[in-house]
Amino acid sequence: MAVEDEDINPQKKKAPSEDDKRRMKIVPGSLMKAVMRPGGGDSTPSDGDQVAYHCTVRTLDGVIVESTRSEYGGKGIPIRHVLGKSKILLGLLEGIPTMLKGEVSMFKMKPQMHYGEDDCPVAAPSTFPKDEELHFEIEMIDFAKAKIIADDFGVVKKVINEGQGWETPRAPYEVKAWISAKTGDGKLILSHREGEPCFFTFGKSEVPKGLEMGIGTMTREEKAVIYVTSQYLTPSPLMPVVEGYEEVHFEVELVHLIQVRDMLGDGRLIKRRIRDGKGEFPMDCPLHDSLLRVHYKGMLLNEEKKVFYDTRVDNDGQPLEFSSGEGLVPEGFEMCVRLMLPGEIALVTCPPDYAYDKFLRPANVPEGAHIQWEIELLGFEKPKDWTGLSFDGIMDEAEKIRVTGNRLFKEGKFELAKAKYEKVLRDFNHVNPQDDEEGKVFVGKRLHACSNWENAESPSRHAIRS
Repeated sequence: MAVEDEDINPQKKKAPSEDDKRRMKIVPGSLMKAVMRPGGGDSTPSDGDQVAYHCTVRTLDGVIVESTRSEYGGKGIPIRHVLGKSKILLGLLEGIPTMLKGEVSMFKMKPQMHYGEDDCPVAAPSTFPKDEELHFEIEMIDFAKAKIIADDFGVVKKVINEGQGWETPRAPYEVKAWISAKTGDGKLILSHREGEPCFFTFGKSEVPKGLEMGIGTMTREEKAVIYVTSQYLTPSPLMPVVEGYEEVHFEVELVHLIQVRDMLGDGRLIKRRIRDGKGEFPMDCPLHDSLLRVHYKGMLLNEEKKVFYDTRVDNDGQPLEFSSGEGLVPEGFEMCVRLMLPGEIALVTCPPDYAYDKFLRPANVPEGAHIQWEIELLGFEKPKDWTGLSFDGIMDEAEKIRVTGNRLFKEGKFELAKAKYEKVLRDFNHVNPQDDEEGKVFVGKRLHACSNWENAESPSRHAIRS
Protein backbone atom coordinates (compact mmCIF):
# COMPACT_ATOMS: atom_id res chain seq x y z
CA MET A 1 0.00 0.00 0.00
CA ALA A 2 1.33 3.40 -0.96
CA VAL A 3 1.67 6.00 1.77
CA GLU A 4 0.90 9.54 0.74
CA ASP A 5 1.77 12.87 2.36
CA GLU A 6 3.48 11.27 5.32
CA ASP A 7 6.97 12.12 6.48
CA ILE A 8 8.52 8.73 7.06
CA ASN A 9 11.72 10.37 8.43
CA PRO A 10 10.43 13.02 10.81
CA GLN A 11 13.15 15.20 12.27
CA LYS A 12 13.62 14.79 15.98
CA LYS A 13 12.77 17.88 17.93
CA LYS A 14 15.69 19.30 19.85
CA ALA A 15 15.27 18.61 23.53
CA PRO A 16 14.83 21.81 25.54
CA SER A 17 17.88 22.92 27.51
CA GLU A 18 17.77 23.57 31.23
CA ASP A 19 17.62 27.30 30.49
CA ASP A 20 14.69 26.73 28.13
CA LYS A 21 12.86 24.79 30.83
CA ARG A 22 13.42 27.65 33.28
CA ARG A 23 12.11 30.21 30.79
CA MET A 24 8.87 28.24 30.53
CA LYS A 25 8.15 29.22 34.15
CA ILE A 26 8.06 32.94 33.35
CA VAL A 27 4.57 34.46 33.69
CA PRO A 28 3.43 37.85 32.35
CA GLY A 29 4.21 40.75 34.66
CA SER A 30 6.93 38.93 36.60
CA LEU A 31 9.76 40.74 34.76
CA MET A 32 9.58 44.37 33.63
CA LYS A 33 12.32 46.38 31.91
CA ALA A 34 12.91 50.13 31.76
CA VAL A 35 15.84 51.53 29.73
CA MET A 36 17.64 54.22 31.76
CA ARG A 37 20.43 54.89 29.26
CA PRO A 38 20.40 53.62 25.67
CA GLY A 39 23.26 51.52 24.43
CA GLY A 40 25.13 51.64 21.13
CA GLY A 41 24.98 49.52 18.01
CA ASP A 42 22.32 46.97 17.20
CA SER A 43 23.82 43.67 18.43
CA THR A 44 22.81 41.99 21.66
CA PRO A 45 24.42 39.09 23.58
CA SER A 46 23.67 35.49 22.65
CA ASP A 47 24.64 32.03 23.88
CA GLY A 48 28.41 31.58 23.95
CA ASP A 49 29.04 35.27 24.66
CA GLN A 50 30.80 36.34 27.82
CA VAL A 51 28.93 39.31 29.25
CA ALA A 52 30.48 41.77 31.69
CA TYR A 53 28.08 43.97 33.62
CA HIS A 54 27.66 45.95 36.80
CA CYS A 55 24.66 45.09 38.93
CA THR A 56 23.01 47.06 41.72
CA VAL A 57 20.01 45.52 43.53
CA ARG A 58 17.51 47.77 45.34
CA THR A 59 14.27 47.34 47.16
CA LEU A 60 11.25 49.06 45.59
CA ASP A 61 11.72 52.00 47.97
CA GLY A 62 15.35 52.47 46.89
CA VAL A 63 17.36 50.75 49.62
CA ILE A 64 20.50 49.16 48.18
CA VAL A 65 20.66 45.43 48.90
CA GLU A 66 23.95 44.69 47.10
CA SER A 67 26.09 46.13 44.33
CA THR A 68 29.23 45.46 42.35
CA ARG A 69 29.96 49.19 42.21
CA SER A 70 32.56 50.59 44.60
CA GLU A 71 30.51 53.74 45.26
CA TYR A 72 27.77 51.51 46.69
CA GLY A 73 30.09 49.36 48.80
CA GLY A 74 30.98 46.79 46.16
CA LYS A 75 34.42 45.70 44.97
CA GLY A 76 34.19 47.60 41.68
CA ILE A 77 34.58 44.36 39.71
CA PRO A 78 31.96 43.68 37.04
CA ILE A 79 30.21 40.32 36.98
CA ARG A 80 31.21 37.99 34.15
CA HIS A 81 28.94 35.26 32.85
CA VAL A 82 29.01 33.09 29.73
CA LEU A 83 25.48 32.92 28.39
CA GLY A 84 24.22 29.39 27.96
CA LYS A 85 26.93 28.07 30.29
CA SER A 86 27.05 30.03 33.54
CA LYS A 87 24.49 29.71 36.31
CA ILE A 88 22.49 32.93 36.33
CA LEU A 89 19.28 34.32 37.84
CA LEU A 90 16.18 33.71 35.71
CA GLY A 91 15.40 37.42 35.35
CA LEU A 92 18.92 38.12 34.08
CA LEU A 93 18.84 35.04 31.86
CA GLU A 94 15.83 36.56 30.13
CA GLY A 95 16.78 40.23 30.39
CA ILE A 96 20.49 40.42 29.57
CA PRO A 97 20.12 39.11 25.98
CA THR A 98 17.89 42.17 25.26
CA MET A 99 20.62 44.71 26.11
CA LEU A 100 22.98 46.70 23.89
CA LYS A 101 26.58 47.48 24.77
CA GLY A 102 26.74 50.48 27.11
CA GLU A 103 23.06 50.27 27.96
CA VAL A 104 21.80 50.78 31.51
CA SER A 105 18.42 49.25 32.32
CA MET A 106 16.28 48.63 35.36
CA PHE A 107 14.65 45.22 35.68
CA LYS A 108 11.77 44.91 38.10
CA MET A 109 11.64 41.29 39.23
CA LYS A 110 9.10 39.27 41.16
CA PRO A 111 10.74 36.87 43.66
CA GLN A 112 10.41 33.92 41.28
CA MET A 113 12.60 35.79 38.79
CA HIS A 114 15.55 36.08 41.19
CA TYR A 115 16.54 34.02 44.20
CA GLY A 116 12.93 33.11 45.01
CA GLU A 117 12.72 30.82 41.98
CA ASP A 118 11.98 27.19 42.81
CA ASP A 119 15.22 25.22 42.50
CA CYS A 120 17.18 28.38 41.72
CA PRO A 121 20.67 27.28 40.54
CA VAL A 122 22.28 30.31 42.21
CA ALA A 123 22.57 30.32 46.00
CA ALA A 124 21.25 33.47 47.67
CA PRO A 125 23.43 35.41 50.11
CA SER A 126 22.34 34.69 53.70
CA THR A 127 20.74 38.10 54.28
CA PHE A 128 19.25 38.56 50.79
CA PRO A 129 15.51 39.34 50.74
CA LYS A 130 14.70 36.63 48.24
CA ASP A 131 10.96 36.78 48.89
CA GLU A 132 10.67 40.45 47.90
CA GLU A 133 10.05 42.16 44.58
CA LEU A 134 13.28 43.98 43.67
CA HIS A 135 14.90 46.33 41.16
CA PHE A 136 18.06 45.11 39.38
CA GLU A 137 19.99 47.96 37.74
CA ILE A 138 22.26 46.50 35.05
CA GLU A 139 24.96 48.29 33.06
CA MET A 140 26.09 46.23 30.08
CA ILE A 141 29.82 46.96 29.84
CA ASP A 142 30.86 44.47 27.19
CA PHE A 143 30.05 41.17 25.54
CA ALA A 144 31.93 38.97 23.09
CA LYS A 145 32.37 35.34 22.13
CA ALA A 146 34.48 33.52 24.67
CA LYS A 147 36.31 30.24 25.08
CA ILE A 148 35.82 28.51 28.40
CA ILE A 149 39.19 27.04 29.35
CA ALA A 150 38.47 25.91 32.93
CA ASP A 151 35.18 24.12 33.54
CA ASP A 152 34.52 26.21 36.63
CA PHE A 153 34.88 29.43 34.55
CA GLY A 154 38.06 30.30 36.44
CA VAL A 155 39.87 30.79 33.11
CA VAL A 156 38.03 32.29 30.14
CA LYS A 157 39.52 33.71 26.93
CA LYS A 158 38.21 36.45 24.66
CA VAL A 159 39.92 36.64 21.26
CA ILE A 160 40.67 40.16 20.03
CA ASN A 161 42.65 39.26 16.88
CA GLU A 162 42.82 35.77 15.40
CA GLY A 163 46.27 34.20 15.07
CA GLN A 164 48.10 32.36 12.29
CA GLY A 165 48.12 28.61 11.70
CA TRP A 166 46.94 26.04 14.21
CA GLU A 167 49.98 25.25 16.37
CA THR A 168 49.60 26.17 20.04
CA PRO A 169 52.19 26.08 22.84
CA ARG A 170 52.63 23.03 25.05
CA ALA A 171 55.38 21.80 27.35
CA PRO A 172 58.26 22.36 26.84
CA TYR A 173 57.73 25.01 24.10
CA GLU A 174 59.37 28.39 24.53
CA VAL A 175 57.05 31.38 24.25
CA LYS A 176 57.52 35.08 23.52
CA ALA A 177 54.54 37.29 24.29
CA TRP A 178 53.56 40.84 25.12
CA ILE A 179 51.67 40.64 28.43
CA SER A 180 49.88 43.23 30.53
CA ALA A 181 47.56 42.64 33.46
CA LYS A 182 44.81 44.54 35.22
CA THR A 183 42.73 43.79 38.27
CA GLY A 184 39.04 43.16 37.80
CA ASP A 185 38.34 46.83 38.55
CA GLY A 186 40.80 48.05 35.90
CA LYS A 187 43.99 48.85 37.84
CA LEU A 188 47.20 48.13 35.92
CA ILE A 189 49.43 45.73 37.87
CA LEU A 190 51.79 44.41 35.20
CA SER A 191 53.02 45.54 31.79
CA HIS A 192 55.47 43.89 29.40
CA ARG A 193 54.64 46.03 26.34
CA GLU A 194 58.01 47.65 25.61
CA GLY A 195 61.56 46.47 24.96
CA GLU A 196 61.66 42.70 24.64
CA PRO A 197 58.58 40.47 24.90
CA CYS A 198 58.14 38.29 27.94
CA PHE A 199 59.97 34.98 27.42
CA PHE A 200 59.12 31.77 29.28
CA THR A 201 59.19 28.01 28.95
CA PHE A 202 55.77 26.44 28.84
CA GLY A 203 55.07 23.92 31.59
CA LYS A 204 57.64 25.22 34.08
CA SER A 205 55.33 27.43 36.19
CA GLU A 206 57.10 30.59 35.04
CA VAL A 207 53.73 32.39 34.66
CA PRO A 208 50.51 31.98 36.70
CA LYS A 209 48.70 28.71 36.05
CA GLY A 210 45.55 30.29 34.59
CA LEU A 211 47.54 32.53 32.25
CA GLU A 212 49.50 29.52 30.97
CA MET A 213 46.26 27.58 30.45
CA GLY A 214 44.94 30.45 28.34
CA ILE A 215 48.13 30.92 26.33
CA GLY A 216 48.05 27.18 25.66
CA THR A 217 44.98 27.77 23.44
CA MET A 218 46.56 30.61 21.42
CA THR A 219 48.19 30.52 18.00
CA ARG A 220 51.05 32.67 16.72
CA GLU A 221 50.19 36.41 16.48
CA GLU A 222 46.86 35.92 18.25
CA LYS A 223 45.79 38.68 20.61
CA ALA A 224 43.42 37.88 23.45
CA VAL A 225 42.24 38.80 26.93
CA ILE A 226 42.49 35.95 29.43
CA TYR A 227 40.31 36.29 32.51
CA VAL A 228 41.77 34.44 35.50
CA THR A 229 40.16 34.09 38.93
CA SER A 230 42.06 33.76 42.19
CA GLN A 231 42.23 29.95 42.35
CA TYR A 232 44.28 29.95 39.13
CA LEU A 233 46.60 32.81 40.16
CA THR A 234 49.65 30.85 41.27
CA PRO A 235 52.88 32.68 42.24
CA SER A 236 55.51 32.75 39.48
CA PRO A 237 58.55 34.74 38.32
CA LEU A 238 56.19 36.88 36.21
CA MET A 239 53.89 37.60 39.19
CA PRO A 240 55.57 36.70 42.49
CA VAL A 241 52.72 38.18 44.54
CA VAL A 242 49.15 37.13 43.76
CA GLU A 243 47.44 37.49 47.14
CA GLY A 244 44.59 39.95 47.31
CA TYR A 245 43.52 39.67 43.67
CA GLU A 246 40.02 38.28 43.16
CA GLU A 247 40.59 38.11 39.41
CA VAL A 248 43.11 39.39 36.91
CA HIS A 249 42.59 40.24 33.24
CA PHE A 250 45.69 39.45 31.16
CA GLU A 251 45.97 41.05 27.73
CA VAL A 252 48.28 38.81 25.70
CA GLU A 253 49.76 38.99 22.22
CA LEU A 254 51.56 35.78 21.29
CA VAL A 255 54.56 37.07 19.36
CA HIS A 256 56.37 33.81 18.73
CA LEU A 257 56.48 30.23 19.89
CA ILE A 258 59.54 28.06 19.61
CA GLN A 259 58.73 24.43 19.09
CA VAL A 260 60.56 22.32 21.66
CA ARG A 261 59.73 18.63 21.60
CA ASP A 262 60.54 16.03 24.21
CA MET A 263 60.89 13.16 21.77
CA LEU A 264 60.99 10.36 24.35
CA GLY A 265 58.88 11.97 27.06
CA ASP A 266 61.66 11.71 29.63
CA GLY A 267 63.67 14.84 28.83
CA ARG A 268 66.63 12.97 27.31
CA LEU A 269 66.07 13.57 23.58
CA ILE A 270 65.08 17.19 22.94
CA LYS A 271 64.49 18.89 19.58
CA ARG A 272 64.44 22.70 19.66
CA ARG A 273 63.51 24.61 16.52
CA ILE A 274 65.83 27.61 16.09
CA ARG A 275 64.69 28.66 12.61
CA ASP A 276 61.26 28.11 11.17
CA GLY A 277 60.89 26.09 8.01
CA LYS A 278 58.39 26.41 5.18
CA GLY A 279 55.00 24.75 5.19
CA GLU A 280 52.54 23.48 7.76
CA PHE A 281 53.60 21.25 10.63
CA PRO A 282 53.35 18.26 10.54
CA MET A 283 51.74 17.83 7.09
CA ASP A 284 54.83 19.08 5.25
CA CYS A 285 57.36 17.09 7.30
CA PRO A 286 59.08 13.91 5.99
CA LEU A 287 57.02 11.67 8.27
CA HIS A 288 57.21 8.79 5.81
CA ASP A 289 60.39 7.15 4.53
CA SER A 290 61.99 9.66 2.16
CA LEU A 291 65.26 10.69 0.56
CA LEU A 292 66.55 13.49 2.80
CA ARG A 293 69.21 16.17 2.34
CA VAL A 294 70.62 17.80 5.46
CA HIS A 295 73.53 19.85 6.64
CA TYR A 296 74.52 19.13 10.21
CA LYS A 297 77.15 19.89 12.78
CA GLY A 298 77.80 17.35 15.54
CA MET A 299 79.17 18.43 18.93
CA LEU A 300 80.07 16.62 22.12
CA LEU A 301 77.79 17.84 24.86
CA ASN A 302 80.58 18.79 27.26
CA GLU A 303 82.04 22.06 28.49
CA GLU A 304 84.03 22.64 25.32
CA LYS A 305 81.21 21.52 22.98
CA LYS A 306 83.87 20.12 20.69
CA VAL A 307 82.72 19.78 17.08
CA PHE A 308 83.44 16.26 15.80
CA TYR A 309 81.82 16.57 12.35
CA ASP A 310 80.48 19.35 10.15
CA THR A 311 79.15 18.59 6.66
CA ARG A 312 80.10 22.08 5.50
CA VAL A 313 83.73 21.48 6.51
CA ASP A 314 84.32 17.73 6.51
CA ASN A 315 82.18 16.76 3.52
CA ASP A 316 83.54 19.28 1.00
CA GLY A 317 80.54 21.50 1.74
CA GLN A 318 78.14 18.86 0.45
CA PRO A 319 75.04 17.96 2.47
CA LEU A 320 74.40 14.48 3.82
CA GLU A 321 71.90 12.62 1.66
CA PHE A 322 70.24 9.52 3.11
CA SER A 323 67.06 7.49 2.99
CA SER A 324 65.08 7.43 6.21
CA GLY A 325 63.79 4.15 7.54
CA GLU A 326 67.02 2.30 6.73
CA GLY A 327 69.10 2.89 9.85
CA LEU A 328 71.66 5.02 8.00
CA VAL A 329 71.90 7.66 10.74
CA PRO A 330 71.57 7.41 14.54
CA GLU A 331 68.01 6.79 15.71
CA GLY A 332 67.70 10.07 17.62
CA PHE A 333 68.92 12.03 14.59
CA GLU A 334 66.33 10.47 12.29
CA MET A 335 63.46 10.80 14.78
CA CYS A 336 64.00 14.54 14.93
CA VAL A 337 64.55 15.10 11.19
CA ARG A 338 61.20 13.41 10.47
CA LEU A 339 59.54 16.26 12.41
CA MET A 340 61.31 19.10 10.59
CA LEU A 341 60.04 21.34 7.82
CA PRO A 342 62.14 22.15 4.73
CA GLY A 343 64.44 25.06 5.58
CA GLU A 344 64.11 24.50 9.32
CA ILE A 345 67.14 24.50 11.59
CA ALA A 346 66.88 22.53 14.83
CA LEU A 347 69.16 21.96 17.78
CA VAL A 348 68.96 18.37 19.05
CA THR A 349 70.36 17.10 22.33
CA CYS A 350 70.64 13.33 22.36
CA PRO A 351 71.54 10.66 24.92
CA PRO A 352 74.17 8.01 24.09
CA ASP A 353 71.71 5.16 23.46
CA TYR A 354 69.98 7.18 20.72
CA ALA A 355 73.24 8.63 19.36
CA TYR A 356 76.39 6.58 18.77
CA ASP A 357 76.38 3.85 21.43
CA LYS A 358 74.14 1.77 19.14
CA PHE A 359 75.51 3.10 15.86
CA LEU A 360 78.85 3.21 14.09
CA ARG A 361 80.70 5.63 16.34
CA PRO A 362 83.09 8.19 14.85
CA ALA A 363 86.66 7.81 16.08
CA ASN A 364 86.57 11.17 17.88
CA VAL A 365 83.34 10.42 19.79
CA PRO A 366 83.92 8.55 23.07
CA GLU A 367 81.62 5.79 24.22
CA GLY A 368 78.72 7.05 26.35
CA ALA A 369 78.92 10.56 24.90
CA HIS A 370 75.90 12.85 24.95
CA ILE A 371 75.61 14.58 21.60
CA GLN A 372 74.25 17.84 20.26
CA TRP A 373 73.43 18.16 16.56
CA GLU A 374 72.59 21.36 14.74
CA ILE A 375 70.57 20.16 11.75
CA GLU A 376 69.27 22.02 8.72
CA LEU A 377 66.76 20.17 6.56
CA LEU A 378 67.44 21.36 3.02
CA GLY A 379 64.71 19.27 1.45
CA PHE A 380 63.40 15.78 0.83
CA GLU A 381 61.88 13.61 -1.85
CA LYS A 382 58.78 11.66 -0.94
CA PRO A 383 58.53 8.01 -1.97
CA LYS A 384 56.96 7.43 -5.36
CA ASP A 385 53.18 7.44 -5.31
CA TRP A 386 51.79 4.23 -6.79
CA THR A 387 48.73 6.05 -8.09
CA GLY A 388 48.77 6.01 -11.89
CA LEU A 389 51.50 3.38 -12.17
CA SER A 390 50.94 0.29 -14.29
CA PHE A 391 50.70 -3.09 -12.59
CA ASP A 392 54.30 -3.89 -13.61
CA GLY A 393 55.43 -0.50 -12.28
CA ILE A 394 53.77 -1.16 -8.93
CA MET A 395 55.36 -4.60 -8.67
CA ASP A 396 58.79 -3.08 -9.43
CA GLU A 397 58.38 -0.46 -6.70
CA ALA A 398 57.19 -3.07 -4.22
CA GLU A 399 60.18 -5.28 -5.02
CA LYS A 400 62.60 -2.39 -4.41
CA ILE A 401 61.11 -1.87 -0.95
CA ARG A 402 61.17 -5.61 -0.19
CA VAL A 403 64.82 -5.92 -1.29
CA THR A 404 65.70 -3.00 1.00
CA GLY A 405 63.96 -4.88 3.79
CA ASN A 406 66.04 -7.97 3.05
CA ARG A 407 69.23 -5.92 3.26
CA LEU A 408 68.18 -4.47 6.60
CA PHE A 409 67.36 -7.97 7.87
CA LYS A 410 70.81 -9.26 6.95
CA GLU A 411 72.33 -6.26 8.75
CA GLY A 412 70.42 -7.25 11.88
CA LYS A 413 68.06 -4.25 11.70
CA PHE A 414 64.97 -6.40 12.17
CA GLU A 415 62.48 -3.71 13.19
CA LEU A 416 63.42 -1.55 10.21
CA ALA A 417 63.15 -4.56 7.92
CA LYS A 418 59.72 -5.43 9.32
CA ALA A 419 58.55 -1.87 8.67
CA LYS A 420 59.52 -2.21 4.99
CA TYR A 421 57.60 -5.47 4.61
CA GLU A 422 54.59 -3.98 6.41
CA LYS A 423 54.58 -1.07 3.96
CA VAL A 424 54.52 -3.45 1.01
CA LEU A 425 51.68 -5.49 2.51
CA ARG A 426 49.74 -2.39 3.46
CA ASP A 427 50.03 -0.89 -0.02
CA PHE A 428 49.14 -4.24 -1.61
CA ASN A 429 45.68 -3.82 -0.07
CA HIS A 430 44.99 -1.21 -2.77
CA VAL A 431 46.28 -3.26 -5.74
CA ASN A 432 43.70 -4.93 -8.01
CA PRO A 433 45.13 -7.36 -10.63
CA GLN A 434 43.23 -7.18 -13.90
CA ASP A 435 43.74 -10.73 -15.23
CA ASP A 436 44.90 -14.19 -14.20
CA GLU A 437 48.52 -13.57 -15.13
CA GLU A 438 48.68 -10.41 -12.98
CA GLY A 439 46.88 -12.32 -10.25
CA LYS A 440 49.55 -15.03 -10.17
CA VAL A 441 52.36 -12.45 -10.00
CA PHE A 442 50.55 -10.52 -7.27
CA VAL A 443 49.94 -13.62 -5.12
CA GLY A 444 53.61 -14.62 -5.45
CA LYS A 445 54.88 -11.19 -4.45
CA ARG A 446 52.45 -11.05 -1.54
CA LEU A 447 53.53 -14.48 -0.27
CA HIS A 448 57.17 -13.40 -0.43
CA ALA A 449 56.43 -10.25 1.58
CA CYS A 450 54.38 -12.21 4.15
CA SER A 451 57.19 -14.73 4.56
CA ASN A 452 59.73 -11.93 4.96
CA TRP A 453 57.54 -10.24 7.59
CA GLU A 454 57.24 -13.48 9.58
CA ASN A 455 61.02 -13.87 9.47
CA ALA A 456 61.52 -10.32 10.73
CA GLU A 457 58.94 -10.90 13.46
CA SER A 458 60.92 -13.87 14.80
CA PRO A 459 64.45 -13.34 13.44
CA SER A 460 66.13 -15.89 15.73
CA ARG A 461 64.15 -18.74 14.14
CA HIS A 462 64.40 -17.79 10.49
CA ALA A 463 66.84 -17.00 7.75
CA ILE A 464 65.81 -14.43 5.17
CA ARG A 465 64.14 -15.59 1.99
CA SER A 466 65.52 -13.71 -0.98
